[in-house]
Formats: sequence, structure tokens, C-alpha cells
Amino acid sequence: MATLPRKLKNMNLFQDGASFLGQVATVTLPTLTRKTEEYRGGGMNAPVDVDMGMEKLALEWGGGGWLREVLLKFGDASIGGAMLRFAGATQRDDTGLVEAVEVVVRGRHNEIGRGESKPGEDTEMTVKTSLTFYAEYWNGIEVIYIDVLNMIERVGGVDRLAAQRAAIGA
Repeated sequence: MATLPRKLKNMNLFQDGASFLGQVATVTLPTLTRKTEEYRGGGMNAPVDVDMGMEKLALEWGGGGWLREVLLKFGDASIGGAMLRFAGATQRDDTGLVEAVEVVVRGRHNEIGRGESKPGEDTEMTVKTSLTFYAEYWNGIEVIYIDVLNMIERVGGVDRLAAQRAAIGA
């Protein structure tokens, strides 16, 4: 029998613990991208990509209307001053199994847009948040944990930067 994929069936977003249930319309979770440089040395017949860390992390999301609480966080002096938590419910249609996916991020709202405003028409708010921290959990189990400022990058429980921190005395 074929296995059907997990599909997001519902979600919520929280800022500093305050729920946006019924107000959050869209969430684009960060794209996790490795920064690489092409390298070809002597004796190599083709170039390879050398891992140079990660690209910048960002979260984009939108409200079904204007969210005053978000405006109050704009320009926060702390680079990680806004904490957001995405809570998603995925479900497989072959088994009916519902799983919890949680993504916790810290960062700074660096762009807030409200689009065109017209009386009697729908309004929305779009927010771009530049991140310093990212953690993803499935059913409460850590999958990925990235703390940019403290040079921690755990994937599946393995800290891929531990040896580098030790080498530089951090």
C-alpha cells in the first residue's frame, strides 16, 4: 500500500507567547540553505561544493488584518527581540495520524507592509523577520536547532559546530 505524505491541516502563530489564532493567514517558514563555494584543486577532475556555513535565516508571514502587537516590536533594539512560535498540525490521509510540528524562532521584524488600504475592502499585514535562532520539533522531539549567535547547529541531536567551537576556544 502506498504511503501518503503529511499535509499541513491547520496552524497558529504566537509572538512572545501571545496567540494570533484566527488572525494569522500565512506563514513561510525559513528556507534552510547551505552556503557553498565551488572548489577544484589539482588532481580533481571536477569541482565540488565546499560548505561555508549557512545562508541568512528569515521568516515571512501575514495577518488577515492589522496586528498592533507586531508594530510594537518593529525596530526592537535587540537582534533577537521578537520570539515567534509556529504550531502546525500535519495529517496523513492514509492513516489519519496527526502530528505536531513546532518551529520556534527569534529575530527582528525588519519589514512590515500593509498593502493598499481601501474602505470596505479586505486588509492584511505582511511581516519579514530576520532570524538569529531557529528550532524545529516534531511531536516534541528536536529535529533541528540553530543558534547563530552562540555558534550551535544541531541536526538530529548532533552538534555540527562543536569541534569548531572547541578549536577557537568558544
